[in-house]
Amino acid sequence: MSENISRTLYQSLWNSADILRSKMDANEYKSYLLGLVFYKYLSDKMLLKASNLLELETDDVNQAQENYEAAYKDDELHEDLVEAVKDDVAYIIEPKLTFTALVAKIHKGVFQLEDLAQGFRDIEQSSDIFENLFEDVDLYSKKLGATPQKQNQSISDVMKELAQLDIAHEGDMLGDAYEYLIGQFASTSGKKAGEFYTPQPVSELMTRIVLNGKENQKGFTAYDAAMGSGSLLLNVKKYSNETGTISYFGQELNTSTYNLARMNMILHGVDMANQHLHNADTLDQDWPTDEPTNFDAVLMNPPYSAKWSADKGFLDDPRFSMYGVLAPKSKADFAFLLHGYYHLKDNGVMAIVLPHGVLFRGNAEGKIRKILLDNGAIDTVIGLPANIFFNTSIPTTIIVLKKNRSTKDVLFINASKEFEKGKNQNLLKAEHIEKILKTYIERDDVNKYSHLASFVEVKENDYNLNIPRYVDTFEEEEPIDIVGLGKEILSLNNEIEEAEQSFLTMLDELEVTDESKDIIEATKEVFR
Repeated sequence: MSENISRTLYQSLWNSADILRSKMDANEYKSYLLGLVFYKYLSDKMLLKASNLLELETDDVNQAQENYEAAYKDDELHEDLVEAVKDDVAYIIEPKLTFTALVAKIHKGVFQLEDLAQGFRDIEQSSDIFENLFEDVDLYSKKLGATPQKQNQSISDVMKELAQLDIAHEGDMLGDAYEYLIGQFASTSGKKAGEFYTPQPVSELMTRIVLNGKENQKGFTAYDAAMGSGSLLLNVKKYSNETGTISYFGQELNTSTYNLARMNMILHGVDMANQHLHNADTLDQDWPTDEPTNFDAVLMNPPYSAKWSADKGFLDDPRFSMYGVLAPKSKADFAFLLHGYYHLKDNGVMAIVLPHGVLFRGNAEGKIRKILLDNGAIDTVIGLPANIFFNTSIPTTIIVLKKNRSTKDVLFINASKEFEKGKNQNLLKAEHIEKILKTYIERDDVNKYSHLASFVEVKENDYNLNIPRYVDTFEEEEPIDIVGLGKEILSLNNEIEEAEQSFLTMLDELEVTDESKDIIEATKEVFR
């Protein structure tokens, strides 16, 4: 993919957003834009595949539309074509409802929103994979316009802008652009962004930690029980050398965000057979319960200090039973952590982002933390800078957990001062990520940055994992040179006295009038 094409892709997507930006906030118009991008992708992909099946292969989507229309109308070809296309892409769109056909209607002035709505329904009904995928795209919302004509015009304008994109041929670039859009929506959606997006630098760091040494592993399995838009899971694809064999398992409570993750997976070219996504409450009911239930990597950025039921019945739940207590109702942080840890393979690695409170809070959380440490489960604690997430400005920590470790020591990394200050958010740059990874892998002490604490040391600190207890970042002030400071003060006093005398001399030289006499005398009095 050339840089010019990349710029065109991103610019066209953002121009499309501009059409809707004045009508609604980012958290709302993202559903329209991302949904329409996805519909075009599915439509173009189907048209090119149909031409290929007809042995009329072409890279021109308009030519592919003509080929598809002709074959679809042919009584001898119709049934075989529809069956072959559905077998290949798992859905079918009538020729008159493809994105290409609808844009042609827009240019002719005969486009109707109902045609697009029918196209959405046809895809959703083609397979369970696409069920309810477009339910958040309300084509008849008053926010698009007060009248049906204005609603029609708003969607038409977006579709005309998107029609310029050669979506079907841009492979992973489209997936990356989609991810870029999600990030842009997150940056302008404030706290709501925390529901669906983990910034890419944090995703990269966590993914590279769990993949370390396993980049060439075939059949790698990754699980995120609070997956949002799926960005954490999809980063595994970026850093694995066996991308076609990765299986992705993810669960998300918010239905809109769950649909976003499904689209994101497809646009990143993840095979349907390798996607295992679920829309439900992770803590309320365990999932997955059918094999596989344990995974090579667990990646999580759950909602911080969320409320949950903490019902006593959960004490019998195998995810929590061995700890004897439950995470508090007002802070589900450890409930998410224990859920993820329960689903980790014996030789797997888990990385979870949580607020610092989990490192030192007492009562039930303190008891859970003690058991985890007694079992050697907590491998590394990484302190991140403040204000690097869209949904909170507080500093956060990545906790790395493993099973069956031969030691119970804990590596502490204080990366809280390693960032580049941005306009709205602080940024983890490549050099910051590399430094953290190098320290994590080498597991050494680095002055004022990291410390490998023995289990004895952790016990002596009453199982408190607050990072400043282990990594001293205090910078001593340089000693004051009293003699030098005294000389500087004397020199300044002399300069002030000389300036005063010079000023008084100037006053004496002034021509005195009846009006200025009192002012000059009063000024001299100040310096006497």
